[in-house]
Amino acid sequence: MSTRVTLVDRGRVRADMGYVLSGYTMGGAAEPNPDHEIGDFVVWAAVIETDSQTVLVDTGPPSNAESYWPDPLYDAFEAYDAADRFLQSDLDAVGYAIDDIDAVVMTHLHLDHAGELSVFEGTDVPIYVHEDELPFAFMSAHTNEGSIAYLAADFDGGYNWQLVHGETHTLDPSVRLLHLPGHTPGLMGLQVSLPDEETLLIAGDEAYVEANYTDGVPLGPGLLWDSCAWRTSRERLREIDRQTDAMVLYGHDLSVFQSIDAELSS
Repeated sequence: MSTRVTLVDRGRVRADMGYVLSGYTMGGAAEPNPDHEIGDFVVWAAVIETDSQTVLVDTGPPSNAESYWPDPLYDAFEAYDAADRFLQSDLDAVGYAIDDIDAVVMTHLHLDHAGELSVFEGTDVPIYVHEDELPFAFMSAHTNEGSIAYLAADFDGGYNWQLVHGETHTLDPSVRLLHLPGHTPGLMGLQVSLPDEETLLIAGDEAYVEANYTDGVPLGPGLLWDSCAWRTSRERLREIDRQTDAMVLYGHDLSVFQSIDAELSS
């Protein structure tokens, strides 16, 4: 069997475009009070099925996001349809079950990506996370340092953590994990080799939307842990893209998600 990728729609988030594209709405002398634009963004997971294993990439937000997420975060990133979505039912919709999953890759542990990781708590399913992500997430969730986008209940507990070290980790002959710090210290993307010599690059939240990647517009200040690291990671992805002519899947770009989903399903 050749490697196959199936995208899993996990719902929508509304947010100000200024969070996603730095400088998107800025006042000036001619327009001191510009209008703000609210964008509609996708939250997704992915199932990668290879000859040896079935891997889930991220889990998406929890169904109780409105009451569970801190009020300032939910106000900024409104997961408005989360109550109607569950990881199991969204997997069912694309032909998979929780029990089919042999391993989980967490691109990072922010609350919109790790919100249903708890379905694997107490199991032997390996949870791959970068060595720089896990301590930062725990520090952030348990102290006043770091980022408020990590919630302890998302990842505290009995998990079979597997730390990814360094810049590249071969999970399978057709699946490479890529360390892409910038959005968070331990953000990971994936390079997936598909049939007919096609390549899927999962940029994840290194590029929230296409303009972050193609035009080099940084994420908004609230979404950047390290702007210099972000630029280096973007150039790493672009070099792989130049070598492979890849399809590039961004973290939350709805139109690109739909386009790649249609291509992978054809």
